[in-house]
Amino acid sequence: MNEPADKITALIAPTVEALGFELVRVTYGGGRKPTLQIMAERPDGSMGVDDCAIISREVSALLDVEDPLPGEYLLEVSSPGIDRPLTRRKDFERWMGFDAKVELMEQIDGRRRFRGKLVSLAGDTLTLDTEDEGKVELDYGQIGKAKLVLTDELLKAVQKKAADAAAAAEAAEGDD
Repeated sequence: MNEPADKITALIAPTVEALGFELVRVTYGGGRKPTLQIMAERPDGSMGVDDCAIISREVSALLDVEDPLPGEYLLEVSSPGIDRPLTRRKDFERWMGFDAKVELMEQIDGRRRFRGKLVSLAGDTLTLDTEDEGKVELDYGQIGKAKLVLTDELLKAVQKKAADAAAAAEAAEGDD
């Protein structure tokens, strides 16, 4: 665990959530001038440049008052992106059927890294369908890192989702 990131997460989560967003991941680290990276999205998974600016402005003001980190640092607010990290249970559930890379905190059968299609998340068991071993069951609590793999299938799904969101927004404007 990254103690500064955990501390920042606890500090900023209420503000980010009050703005209508969900935190995906907070990281902190780097060299002489470390970077505080905040990844967020709307509950529907969308996130635009204006949304990043809103979060950046509000969180920056909060951090200026609370001053939780020593010295100077860069604040970076972003969307999770297409090949997004999977950090919450709902991320795994939302992206079932897509390819992911999963890294465990401890080895099982001499392996820590797995790549395959997300099949299911039942209780504490994540099932991946891998090319080399078929279906593999992993302990959800042992996942250290996970992210989606950029594939044509993922690109098409994200583009369709964006088009559907744009059409819904346009329809809502027409109702005004």
